[in-house]
Amino acid sequence: MKPQLNDTPPHVNEVLIAGYRSMTPRQKMHLVYELNKSVQLLALARIRKQYGDISEKEQRLRLAALWLDREIMIRVFNWDPKEEGY
Repeated sequence: MKPQLNDTPPHVNEVLIAGYRSMTPRQKMHLVYELNKSVQLLALARIRKQYGDISEKEQRLRLAALWLDREIMIRVFNWDPKEEGY
C-alpha cells in the first residue's frame, strides 16, 4: 500500500517518503519524540488558556489526564479528572 497525502503533489510525496526511508532508526525516534513534545506543548497552551492561573502541578496533572485513563490518574496521582472538571 502506497501512502498518499491528498494535499501533496505526488512528486513531493515521493521525496518525503524517500527522506523517511533514508533516516536511521535513531533519527526516526528523535522525530517522533519531537512531534510528541510539540503536541504536548500545544496541549499545555490550551490548558493554560482554558484554566487560567493554575499551579504548575495542576497543569502537569491536566496534561497527564489527556494521555492516561481516569483509573490510572486516581491510583497513581490521587487526582480524579472527573471531579476536577476535566
